[in-house]
Amino acid sequence: MNKDGWQLKGFHMRFGSHEDVGNLKRVIEEALAPMGVNVLILECNTSFQFQSHPEVSGGSLTKEDARELSSLCKRYGIQLIPLFDCLGHQGWGGARNSFLRAYPEFDETPHVPTDAKWPEFYCPSWCPTHPDINPIVFDLMDELIDAFEADALHVGMDEVFAIADDGCPRCRGKNKAKLFAKATTDYYEHLVRNRKVQMLMWADRLIDAKGMGYTEWDGDIYGIWPAVDLIPKDIILCDWHYDKLDAYPSVGHLLDKGFEVWPSCWKTPEAALDLLEQSIRQAEERGAIDRMPGMLVTGWNANGAKLVTALLGDGDLGEDTDDIKGIADTLKTVMEAL
Repeated sequence: MNKDGWQLKGFHMRFGSHEDVGNLKRVIEEALAPMGVNVLILECNTSFQFQSHPEVSGGSLTKEDARELSSLCKRYGIQLIPLFDCLGHQGWGGARNSFLRAYPEFDETPHVPTDAKWPEFYCPSWCPTHPDINPIVFDLMDELIDAFEADALHVGMDEVFAIADDGCPRCRGKNKAKLFAKATTDYYEHLVRNRKVQMLMWADRLIDAKGMGYTEWDGDIYGIWPAVDLIPKDIILCDWHYDKLDAYPSVGHLLDKGFEVWPSCWKTPEAALDLLEQSIRQAEERGAIDRMPGMLVTGWNANGAKLVTALLGDGDLGEDTDDIKGIADTLKTVMEAL
């Protein structure tokens, strides 16, 4: 990973629109680069025009778009990392994404109706033990790495609730932590061992929510968290907490386990600064500041057009139900603090 001192100054957003590339390029040139962002994580998922498996493409971002964005980021010293969300988040509620619509046989919960809603059901996962899934997933990973000329890939894996489901003929009855760890290790073997790129993932499923005082969102309540002891230590863990809490013990815990931990915030400047301050303190107490390299600001629901407005003052956000202004304010605040 590129480092300015010990700091990784990151911004993450979902992005999969060919029509929005021009706006994102403006944001990179006129906002992200000037404020010191040196890592941009673009969560493409299936919103990319895949050539290896066009049947899974659910968006309009092209290989040419990826090359343009990659070249622009290189010009400004920004490391561009694509994100392909693995295992969980293969849709919302019971609605399947384009991957599971193309390959329904990979669905971990085929019995769940498409109109299911939270809290009955959160979102689908793919089955990590289906014998045919990894070759396709690896093709998609490879295509994103090549298109973005990337030296790292973020595999997501956050908020996995559907795993080892009783309705899956292959996974039912299996240990959830071991199943999650095997999937993680499969992706690691392909990315780090075979492709020689850095692997990143969200840390929430590796955190004991009840033991550390977190919610079921930024920690795990389903018995997945013991996987933390079963996966390679050179995966970078993005430990996200979006609200201001009394403590964030997972940062120190994951550092103690030997991982590089990248604290991640969202849209509340005060909460972001508190997480950063406490993370630095925990890292310094352990003599592990080299493994707590900065902060990642997540830009959920942001797109290029909204960021042009929020960061460059061009346009009108209207009611701003996604709090893009909060994201912009947090990004500026964190970059100043770093």
